[in-house]
Amino acid sequence: MKKSESKVGKFFNRFSGWVMVFTGSPKAFFIALATIIIWAICGPIFHFSDTWQLVINTSTTIITFLMVFIIQQSQNRDTLALHLKLNELIAVNEGASNRLVCSEDLTEEELRVLKKFYQKLSNLSLEEGESIHKSHSIDEAESNHKAKARSRR
Repeated sequence: MKKSESKVGKFFNRFSGWVMVFTGSPKAFFIALATIIIWAICGPIFHFSDTWQLVINTSTTIITFLMVFIIQQSQNRDTLALHLKLNELIAVNEGASNRLVCSEDLTEEELRVLKKFYQKLSNLSLEEGESIHKSHSIDEAESNHKAKARSRR
């Protein structure tokens, strides 16, 4: 693992984060909507020419092309963070199998084997009469929290 990220990498992380927040905002939607409205209003002025159509087609294609990389970078970061959080939960839970830490690196066949195992557990639970829609109680959550707090002391 690198000790420090390159300046370009740091810039891209900050930039892509800003772009993702901005493009998901109402402000960005209304800017895009206003752009389309202005473009449509200009249609009669430019006699709905090929150039008039090319402007919007080229603009949206370029924006879409660049957004693919921004979205993928954001998705990669989010996925990595999620994996780390799940790995932490597996690592600290005594009953959890440490074999699942970094399960994202397993082959397709290995993942299928694990899926069959968990499907079997689910089926056993259903055979015992446990409903898939049964929720845990708040009392149970508080009890679990207190037990964790005691074990940390």
